[in-house]
Amino acid sequence: MIAFFKFAQALLFFAIGIGARRLIHQDVVDRIFDFAEHLRFNPEPRLVNFILEKASLLNDPLLRRIGLAAFCYSGLAMAEGFGLYFEKAWGEYFTLAITASFLPWEIVEILRRLTWVRAGLLAINILVFLYLLQLLIDNQRKRLHRKHVRP
Repeated sequence: MIAFFKFAQALLFFAIGIGARRLIHQDVVDRIFDFAEHLRFNPEPRLVNFILEKASLLNDPLLRRIGLAAFCYSGLAMAEGFGLYFEKAWGEYFTLAITASFLPWEIVEILRRLTWVRAGLLAINILVFLYLLQLLIDNQRKRLHRKHVRP
């Protein structure tokens, strides 16, 4: 199940990478405004104004970096998905390492500003990490047991 989630995640980030690359040399604010009009959004609400304000910060070098980061993350998610789908030990270690790599960022965010949402997300991610660690340990024990049982 996690492998299919990783494949879907890889496709999503690949699409984000393509989208970022296609926006290079274009006026991002105009494109978003046109998209909002196409969806018949009222251009006055705060959400649309917030998005347009943030989009005005995007430039070609930033879009290139966003595209590169999205493609890299897509590749990582795809590798992770293949490793999990084919039940490879490296896939399990890879998933555990990627899960653990987000924990310091979440702790830093909590130190910057403590909220119940951030604390809850950190707690959930720690539980997920511990669950994955326990699965990895159990799978490793099974592999070792199968090695010693075979004639």
